[in-house]
Amino acid sequence: MIYRFVAVLVFFSLLSLRPVWADEAQPLEDLPRLVQTALANNPELKASDARWQMFRNRIVQARSFDDPMLMLKIQNGIVKDPFNFGRDPMTQKVIGISQQFPFFGKRTLKGEVAAKEAESYRWSVDERTLELKRMVKESYYQIYFIDKSLEIIDKNIRIIDDFITLAETKYSVGQGVQQDVFKSQLERSRMLDMRITLEQQRKTLSANLNALLYRSPDVSVGKISDFEVTPLSLTAEELRTTAYENRPLLRSYKALIEKGEAGHKLAEKEFYPDFNVAFEYMQRDRIDEMERGDNMYSLGVTFNLPVRRERRQAALAESSSEISMATEEANSLKNSISFGISDLMAQLEKRRKLIELYKTGLLPQAAQSLESATISYRVNKVDFLTLLDSRVTLFNYEREYYDSLADYQMKLAQLEALVGKEIQ
Repeated sequence: MIYRFVAVLVFFSLLSLRPVWADEAQPLEDLPRLVQTALANNPELKASDARWQMFRNRIVQARSFDDPMLMLKIQNGIVKDPFNFGRDPMTQKVIGISQQFPFFGKRTLKGEVAAKEAESYRWSVDERTLELKRMVKESYYQIYFIDKSLEIIDKNIRIIDDFITLAETKYSVGQGVQQDVFKSQLERSRMLDMRITLEQQRKTLSANLNALLYRSPDVSVGKISDFEVTPLSLTAEELRTTAYENRPLLRSYKALIEKGEAGHKLAEKEFYPDFNVAFEYMQRDRIDEMERGDNMYSLGVTFNLPVRRERRQAALAESSSEISMATEEANSLKNSISFGISDLMAQLEKRRKLIELYKTGLLPQAAQSLESATISYRVNKVDFLTLLDSRVTLFNYEREYYDSLADYQMKLAQLEALVGKEIQ
């Protein structure tokens, strides 16, 4: 059995800080390609784009004149002889046309209101694009962490299998107790339980990623390659400045403010009348040689009397409230951006330090502790519980290391969505 003990020692001495058990036959997923697929296929993003196009088409409608009105009529006809147009000199066949003209400046302002509303939806499309990128990246790195956890569990199951062999060997020669065997078997079952849960979580995350990409939930999501984290090179103030300049939702609120301002000017114009210009041509039949029945015309202008001032004052108040609402929503968003940047930068710094601590300190120390505990257990210097505790410690640190790696990238994706552009 000495060869078995030597094999166990060699196995632990070769434990690396970042173990790799990638299945090379399985293709690696490419994050930029996944993001582009989502942007090309996602139906919610397409719906947002269609909504923007819909409001764009309202601009021309708002700036256009109303259709002219064509009028055909018989005027002053004789009831007793309705189709005899030559019986009375006042009977006329009339054709007329009229056109509504809004007060000067109203059409331009209506077009500006529609244009600013369309612009707000245009920035909403970009905002939805940012959110979609963030969700794809978060799902991607969550799957990465699940895969790494599964690899760590598989490695630990193999380690526990060696523990079981070691405990059984010591028990068979009278140097151990049967309870050690039972403890190791129980720990192996616990690892299998964790594996079942993680496999279910991966299936759920894969289905969620496929939904974002608008593809079948059964499409297999491949392995995700390892990566290195890069510390941020921008300060919080630089990120805030970038966010205020680039965040689409802020630009959307700005467009809504400008829409409200144009609406306010339009409401002021409503205190002035609109005009309707009408022209009519009246044809009369000749009655006799004495009554020639000369043709006639009429030209007139009508306009409304804007005396319902309560309605117009309410329209002014509505536009003022719209401006205030959009302004305060923009201020609230800026406040959230400022806090979010500070919070995310603190979390990123925490994760970066943890990654460095795990990589250069805790993981190698835990691996050495496990190796030492294995050697000591073989020569009966420590009990089996100490050996299991050393393995659990290394197991937890390895998972926390990859959790920090994945969480760093997810927080970075959230920061990019908050700022409005990629910052790495």
